[in-house]
Amino acid sequence: MSTDALRAHLLATGLAGTVATPREKSLARYRLFSARDPRVLIGLEPEGEWQVPELIGLMAASCGVSADPGKVSGPDTIDPERTIAALDAFADCLRRAAERRAPILLGTGHPDRLLDFYVTLASSLSAAGCEVLAPAQGRRVDIATRFGVRQCNLSYVRGVALVHATGARPGRCAPRVHTHSPLPLRAALAAAATEGRPLPELVIGDHGWVCAAGQLGIEAIGPADADDPALFVGQAEGRVAVAVPLDDAARSDYYRPLTRYVLNRACLSQ
Repeated sequence: MSTDALRAHLLATGLAGTVATPREKSLARYRLFSARDPRVLIGLEPEGEWQVPELIGLMAASCGVSADPGKVSGPDTIDPERTIAALDAFADCLRRAAERRAPILLGTGHPDRLLDFYVTLASSLSAAGCEVLAPAQGRRVDIATRFGVRQCNLSYVRGVALVHATGARPGRCAPRVHTHSPLPLRAALAAAATEGRPLPELVIGDHGWVCAAGQLGIEAIGPADADDPALFVGQAEGRVAVAVPLDDAARSDYYRPLTRYVLNRACLSQ
């Protein structure tokens, strides 16, 4: 896929340009991040103060949202040029990992939207000689929500980690949990360390998978929406290697051209 075709696809599907994320939601999450709410920090421990005006400036520069603090409503925006530049950097990370046959861990908190995106990456990296890790299979992870603690189990679908509600039968068709929590990543790393298994040199994912890995000094890359300041702060502070700005809750098939683009750029197309 050419850069021009990718840009057209991003705009036509709403992955970039005018996105479905409301400005009100983005600003609310910036305020929560500034207040150090762990639901929005998702595993990151920021070094800076990151007041709301500073966050708006960062998100405008790295994501393409409006830099005007007076814009408080309406749809948010993501600059497709920033998305493409970040996808290029994402592809570079994949290429370097494949060249050194690095152990990789993939995980998602958006299993109904992004699972296929990660599954294809896992397959290509495995074919290139990378070990795709799957520690803590079946491990229970208790995730705090606004409704209380939700009991989940960590499982893997074709090399990609996600969580199911406890009691759900693991498998591709089992109900999956949408979560921003860093706890699944921490559970996976703890299990790998305890059992003497390899630790990942690269974590590919979203939300808490990326932020928690980056906080621990592991190279971490993944997509992030306009209301996900943690990944962009992590990138600005040098703990997240690549945050790709895009709508992360679109139809799953919309991400297929992005997968083809990064695999071609990384010379990993099968």
